[in-house]
Amino acid sequence: MKGKVSMATRKELVAAVCSRYRGASRKEKIAILDEFVAVTGYHRKHALRLLWREPEEARTPSQRRCVYDEAVRQALTMLWEAADRVCGKRLKALLPTLIEAMQRHGHIDLDPKVREALLQVSAVLSR
Repeated sequence: MKGKVSMATRKELVAAVCSRYRGASRKEKIAILDEFVAVTGYHRKHALRLLWREPEEARTPSQRRCVYDEAVRQALTMLWEAADRVCGKRLKALLPTLIEAMQRHGHIDLDPKVREALLQVSAVLSR
């Protein structure tokens, strides 16, 4: 019967066996794992990981927190455009000089908090 079980059936089987496996004693776990491997055709280590994994319904998608506010993003975009869309590493190195020059010539007027955030921005900016 190895390899004859469809993916939908395997997922249903994982859901059914998972809670039983977690609550079992060591000897029961060995028997449950042996049976599960025989029915699904999974490699033993993969089956073990599946049975210990958190059920999909219980998982919540992780969301990244916003590091920079909208004012910092807009100012950074403007500076990036002024620097001819240079790469992040070079923009990071150029920011102190660029900010000072653009403020001196009246092209931008930055709030001190935004200026400080821009000077500490990472070379790899994530949204």
